[in-house]
Amino acid sequence: MSSLQWTDTLALQHAQLDQTHQEFVALLNTWGEALQAGSDTVIPLYLDLLGHTEAHFAMEEGWMAATGFAPENCHSKQHAMVLDVMRQVLVHAQAHHDLEPMRNLLPELINWFPAHAEMMDAALVYHMGQVGFDPATGQCAKPLATETSSISSCGSNSCG
Repeated sequence: MSSLQWTDTLALQHAQLDQTHQEFVALLNTWGEALQAGSDTVIPLYLDLLGHTEAHFAMEEGWMAATGFAPENCHSKQHAMVLDVMRQVLVHAQAHHDLEPMRNLLPELINWFPAHAEMMDAALVYHMGQVGFDPATGQCAKPLATETSSISSCGSNSCG
């Protein structure tokens, strides 16, 4: 698989997040096409993807913080791991002029994103709806869980 197609199954019925996800998919595919073509725009396009991903995850992190997720929840941990790998790949590519780790990362991101969106992001959107969270104001219409009952999982039964 060398590209990711946006489909209705990726839509979470949350306009802001769906737009951000569509942008991620477009940036991922543009970078992937340049990578496969051996274009000299690979690094600048990757920087665009990385910057967008950092902002995308920061947006979600803000929503999680505002709606009662524990700081060390598994959704946030996954964001941190993905960004760490993306940054390491960039450092390697720039230091060694070696794009092989990028070639390895592309299919991993293509495979990772749908599962992340369909499980973790869908759970976040559901939770935001349950507490009446308005991303525009950062306010919840319903009271949040207390600190002792903050959400630490992603919503999956496989998380603790």
